[in-house]
Amino acid sequence: MQSPFDFLLGIFSLDIGIDLGTANTLVSVRGKGIVINEPSFVALDKKTRRPIEVGARAKEMWNKNPKDIIVVRPLRDGVISEFEVTEAMLNHLINKAHEQTWVPLPRPRVVVGIPSGVTEVEKRAVFDATISAGAREAYLIEEPVAAAIGAGLPVQETRGSMIIDIGGGTTEVAIFSLGGIVISRSIRVAGDEMDEDIVQYMRTKHNLLIGEPTAQKVKEDIGSAYPLPQERTFIVKGRNLMTGLPASVEVSSIEIREAVSGSVDIIVDTVKDALDDTPPELVADLMESGICMAGGSSQLKGLTDRITDEVNIRAWLAEDPMTCVARGAGRVLEDYNNLRRLLVGLERGSTRH
Repeated sequence: MQSPFDFLLGIFSLDIGIDLGTANTLVSVRGKGIVINEPSFVALDKKTRRPIEVGARAKEMWNKNPKDIIVVRPLRDGVISEFEVTEAMLNHLINKAHEQTWVPLPRPRVVVGIPSGVTEVEKRAVFDATISAGAREAYLIEEPVAAAIGAGLPVQETRGSMIIDIGGGTTEVAIFSLGGIVISRSIRVAGDEMDEDIVQYMRTKHNLLIGEPTAQKVKEDIGSAYPLPQERTFIVKGRNLMTGLPASVEVSSIEIREAVSGSVDIIVDTVKDALDDTPPELVADLMESGICMAGGSSQLKGLTDRITDEVNIRAWLAEDPMTCVARGAGRVLEDYNNLRRLLVGLERGSTRH
């Protein structure tokens, strides 16, 4: 039975949902919605490894930093690659969320989204980093589940629903029924791989060396997965590999579509593979409800059209797709009693201090 102290703690504590993404980290606070949306970047002093900047300011230094500062992306392919840096980033974000309250509150309960394909060791790393960053209780939820809840899909109902969550480091495909995942696929091919594809394409086709930030801008501006109604061009600036001098090249959206086609094909094949293993009754449900797409990289132009064309099921983009995981994680805390069974390792994932 819950003690009066625990009851009051639950009312007055800060409940936080976190989408700990490879590209961006978002924080949702119960009753307030999304309060923080920061790139997952940390700038460190090279000698002391002390964080100097976190988030947008750190990303501005990316590939422009002086020798005594290093810019780190502490998450790669959806999992922690730099534990202490991730802890520092989480600490910064949790404290920033605390600062937005007008009264001092106890340490928060936190739900963190994780890719569905991570190992037990990787889950424990996320949990430990969250507790070390100042959480009173930490819970984990699989990203496709959180994204589906955030997008408003009827995951608790008998009829089937499907989500494709494409982030920076991972693509998650999941089909739901009766509050559980029936079929899921997780691959480490997503937005970052598309950026790398563009870097390699510019290098091999145009002898132009560019960085990931430039590739990201090109992808966002003219990148596509399906022919556009009106094809576009973009001036790409970098260093000519033959002369070593600055150069600029005009590229078309047709070229960039060719550049990212390898990664897009892998994502499409993963969706087909998931549908191939789906029970026929659920496929019938999906033909009526369609496929919901979430995550920042799902906004690649023409991707919904490409998937619709490939699998013969209508694909549609969730409202504000980048925030779905964070909103879903926050919604779990708002409706904790009904949604607690969707959390990963609930009994082991709760620690009090």
